[in-house]
Amino acid sequence: MKSKQILSSALLLAAAVIWGFAFVAQEKIADTVPPFTVNAIRSLIASVALIPVAAVTRKINDKKLLESDPADRKRLIKAGIICGVMLCISVNLQQFGIALYPEGAPASAHSGFLTAMYIIFVPIFGLFLKKKLNTLIIIAVILATIGLYFLCLYGGFGKLYTGDIVVLICGAAFAVQILCVDHYIDTVDGVKLSSIQFLVTGILSAILMLIFEKPYFSAVLAAWKPLLYLALMSSGVGYTLQIIGQKYTSSPALASILMSMESVFAVIGGVIFLGAVPAVNEWIGCGLMFAAIILAQLPADIFKKRVD
Repeated sequence: MKSKQILSSALLLAAAVIWGFAFVAQEKIADTVPPFTVNAIRSLIASVALIPVAAVTRKINDKKLLESDPADRKRLIKAGIICGVMLCISVNLQQFGIALYPEGAPASAHSGFLTAMYIIFVPIFGLFLKKKLNTLIIIAVILATIGLYFLCLYGGFGKLYTGDIVVLICGAAFAVQILCVDHYIDTVDGVKLSSIQFLVTGILSAILMLIFEKPYFSAVLAAWKPLLYLALMSSGVGYTLQIIGQKYTSSPALASILMSMESVFAVIGGVIFLGAVPAVNEWIGCGLMFAAIILAQLPADIFKKRVD
């Protein structure tokens, strides 16, 4: 394996670690800082933090920071607004869901894997765009369904957390957001698109915060460490590592598999930092869902290539 490919894998795995541990940060502040407040602060900081990243990447590619063509600027703004609205819905559903878990529940484990279900939802929703499902996706959906049973319903519907339902819906919302990004990513700058969508998410979350929440400055100040982690590390550094890592990766499938490891690190983070150890059935559910995530990202003709 070439050195660039090794570096690429290391960067993508580092991004997965950062994103996985972000679930711990979200859980730690869920009881003290309201969801809209959390996402308004983290998104606005992330938006600003990505501006110098965009400037550097544009300079490396010998391009100016601002598009000279008005049509390109209009396309970028339109993409940023559409993706930002969907990101706003997704992250706020996620934070609300995490806040709904009772004390002592392995919220990081549940939310990490349920959010990662976007890997399954994306190809399913792709059916509406006339994209076919391959055999691996069908098997992945079956495995994910069984995994959901062990993770959330093993003890009956009475063991289903309200947070599970909300975070699963969040996973579906993320799938739509990913499809929106996929629609525009080939025609706009990726880092600038991310910065604008974070800006839109931050502004919308701030408006909702002013309408529905009464955040206490003391609570926000006390939670500055996890908030900065979410803003700078999860959004800023994590996204930058993803961009660099994907540029040099040997395979898009490998990149997706490495990044989906965030769900595993969400469980590990919950055990290490919160002492939230999943039950045996929850470990089984996590394992099955992780297997489904991996299958969903493998190329459809992988076995055919091996036969040939």
